[in-house]
Amino acid sequence: MNNNNNSRSSLDVLLQEYAIKSIIQTGTLYNAKLPSNLSGIDVSVIRLRTRSLWIMGENFSEFRLPQRILPVPFVNRLDIVYQNLGNWSSTYYSVPGYSMVTPVVGFMVYNATNTTSNNISKLNISVMDKPISIQYPQLLLPQGSNSSTVKCVHFVEDGSTELSDMSLDNVCTTRDQGHFSVVIPLAKQGKTKERLWKWLVIGFALGFAGLVLFGLIGISVFKCVNKKRLAKMEKQANEGMSFENIWIGMSRMPSASATRTQPVLEHNEVP
Repeated sequence: MNNNNNSRSSLDVLLQEYAIKSIIQTGTLYNAKLPSNLSGIDVSVIRLRTRSLWIMGENFSEFRLPQRILPVPFVNRLDIVYQNLGNWSSTYYSVPGYSMVTPVVGFMVYNATNTTSNNISKLNISVMDKPISIQYPQLLLPQGSNSSTVKCVHFVEDGSTELSDMSLDNVCTTRDQGHFSVVIPLAKQGKTKERLWKWLVIGFALGFAGLVLFGLIGISVFKCVNKKRLAKMEKQANEGMSFENIWIGMSRMPSASATRTQPVLEHNEVP
């Protein structure tokens, strides 16, 4: 955790140095030019008079800074450095048990009273009225996700994380500077396996029941066809030559009708 915090701090210092070099005049937002090895990260900076921030507030990118914000300790001028870590987000930040669905964005406030100093100190802020809002207009949840489980996350400087509910759709709020993102819970592997096993058992049971039912239907059809075939044969037999029935002992058996053959004399002589 300490190594990760050191990496984050080193990145913040590096991005702040590039941002300060981009400033030409007070009150204008500038995009910092970063080297190719930091491609994918966006950095902007604006230098303001403290009085202007107190009276007007400031809006840039996802952040909406309301009126009545003061730097601590108080200085006459300050620099606000905005970061969007893009595809570098998961390299420096993560939340155990959650998956980030937006890039990590953040802003830091620095003392701009002495711009010739090589050691520009970071300031705290005091939000006296409405909270700072962070808007995510392009927030797209993965298919099957439940919007009620979406959480705002604030990555605190000491390495901890603070989770909170969204105050409005696609809007998080904070009263401090730092880095922020939106996360959803990861699907628990155990529950996924249990659900898969359950569906396999149900599928097997349904398949076996279907096979038994198909077999019973086949047997019934076979018996029906065989019965009809026997009935047809009996009908054909009954429609043929009829036989008389005779009793032989205790059994009744068919018997053809007898036809007596008339005797014929072999010659015409009468004895």
